[in-house]
Formats: sequence, structure tokens, C-alpha cells
Amino acid sequence: MTHAIRVHGYGGPEVLKWEEVEVGDPGPGEVKIKQTAVGLNYIDVYVRNGLYPQSSFPFIPGMEGAGVVTAVGDGVRDLKVGRRVAYAGPIGAYAEERLIAADRVVKIPTAISDETAAAIMLKGMTAQYLVRRTYKVGRDTTLLFHAAAGGVGLIACQWAASLGATVIGTVGSAGKALIARAHGCDHVINIREEDLVAKVKDYTKGKGVDVVYDSIGKDTFPASLDCLKPLGMWVSFGQSSGPVPEFKITLLSQKGSLFATRPSLGTYTATRKDLVATANDLFEIVGEGKVKIAVNQTYPLSEAAQAHRDLEARLTTGSTVLLP
Repeated sequence: MTHAIRVHGYGGPEVLKWEEVEVGDPGPGEVKIKQTAVGLNYIDVYVRNGLYPQSSFPFIPGMEGAGVVTAVGDGVRDLKVGRRVAYAGPIGAYAEERLIAADRVVKIPTAISDETAAAIMLKGMTAQYLVRRTYKVGRDTTLLFHAAAGGVGLIACQWAASLGATVIGTVGSAGKALIARAHGCDHVINIREEDLVAKVKDYTKGKGVDVVYDSIGKDTFPASLDCLKPLGMWVSFGQSSGPVPEFKITLLSQKGSLFATRPSLGTYTATRKDLVATANDLFEIVGEGKVKIAVNQTYPLSEAAQAHRDLEARLTTGSTVLLP
């Protein structure tokens, strides 16, 4: 028998239970992984509390992990026992062992550690599509990234800076401001103490930014729209403070014929080709040292509940990894 964190009903961190589970043999097209590291993400909170409902109980949460292939099912040709692999989705990562479709995992390069891989698969591939595909960031781009000292923020801001963009980041404390400045941000706004829109207008000489990346949601709406220049793009990819309030689509025209999108990693990596290309782009930029990964917290997997408490209290910075 092996162990996993299971959820029997939606709620707070206390619903995360460390239990014995049985993991069978891989079926056709599947591999079995002995996990060495599991990533912690805010989407795990949404799954745990029911904001993102699951089809049945109990379920094992967690969206990303890394480990070693211990068995392969029929039809799997390009993965062998002993291969180091990583993935982002589907759920089921909070486990010592798991089964997963072989076409959803990617090989980890030798230069990337298991902890780093587990920390970057969801957050790093999210950063990749945000700055490379949702809005193609370049030297002429001025952008605003909320939660710049968070897991996605630290990766995306470094990546955008490496592409030559001017990066404005928001944080919630002086300590996090120092972290954001050290990871690609040209300007940092403490949104608990400073006027967001006024500071953005100041930094852009009244023009506004080309794109706002917003994972906060309720607390930064509609201020995020007011930070954009005409024809700018608002990218809503999370809601750590709660859902964005309903609004009339005409608000976008009133504020400058703005574009708005709600992207997801699942769509951007739906095909095997896109998944591998996205992961390889990420591994390359991390391997080159242009994006440095900060695994600032580790917890035993069995203490996932405490990790969730700290994450929701905004006591964490960078990436957090759970160790089976």
C-alpha cells in the first residue's frame, strides 16, 4: 500500500486527509510513477473548496509533479522504466505513487532537478503561454503583472524581462517588493499601500500598459482595466481574492476598446505537440539561467493542509514543493 492526500468533502485545509490508497498497474497508454516531488498551486485551493467541482468523492488533489516511471502500459513506446518525468494535470498529484496517461508527461532534462520540475510544470508552462502566446511580449511591451512575487509571477516577470519588456509588478508587502525587483520587475507597486492606477499612470507617463496579467480577480477589478492603454489586453488567469464580478461587455469599449481573455493551460497544451513544445521552451530558458526558480518552501506531502494554510495566508513566496 502507498499513501495519498484525499478529499471526502469540500472545505478548508482540514479536509486534506493522509490515507492509505491502492495504486494498480498501468492500463493501455498509461504509466505508473513513483513521485519524488509535488507542486503546490492556488488552483489546488479551488479544487479543495469546491470552486472547481470534481466529479466524485473521494478524490486526490494536486495538478503537477515529478518522479520516476516504474511501470508502463500497453502501447507506450517512448517512455521506459527508470525515466524521469514531470507533468501538469490531470489532478491526482498529492500521492506517493500514481497512474497517468503517458501522453500527458514529458521527459525531464538532466540539467533540471525533480524539485525544480515539480515547481515549474504548471506555473512555468502558464508563464510560457502568457508571455509567448496569449500576448506576445517583446522589447516594445510594457506590462503589469499582479502577484509578481508569487509562483507564476516570479517566472513570468523574469521571462518577460529577458525578452526586453518593461515589467511593472504588484505585491502586498515590502518584503515581497524586494523579491519582485530581484526577479525582473523594473517597478513594483505595493497595492496595500499605494494607488494602483495612479502609480501605473506615473510609470508609463500617462499612457497605461499594453497588457495586464491578473490572477487576483475581485480585488483588482476594475482597476486592472484602468491601467491599460487603448486597445490593451486584460488577461484574467486566476482569482485568488475571489471571482471577478459580473460586468457588461460594453465596459471594455468604454475603457478604450480593450481586449479581455480568460486562458487556461489545459487549452494551450491540449495536444501532445503543444505540451512538449511548451515544456521544452520552459526547460530551455530555465536551463540557460534566464529564469531562476525559487523553491522557497518545502513541506512533507503528509502536511499538505499546513501548506494550504500558509498559501492562503499569503505567507509563501515563489514556489512551494511537497515531498512524498
